[in-house]
Amino acid sequence: MRVYTYSEARRKLASLLDRAVEEGEVKIKRRDGQSFVIRPEPKEGSPLDVEGVDLGITTDEILDFIQEGRRTEYDFPPSHERSED
Repeated sequence: MRVYTYSEARRKLASLLDRAVEEGEVKIKRRDGQSFVIRPEPKEGSPLDVEGVDLGITTDEILDFIQEGRRTEYDFPPSHERSED
């Protein structure tokens, strides 16, 4: 972890914050010995929040795909009962 003096931190605040993002945290030490740790706050929201993609299909088509994917072998007639085309 990088340690900055108070004066250095005042002069280089932007780069100090960039380094905190890169390294996770930085420390600022005052002349009287007191020290402070600066670390970025976690981002708000879920990592699953992503932009939508227009696939050009309707909601009904999506639901049909889901139902089709959930069908099991028991949803179809046995092979000897299937009609041959």
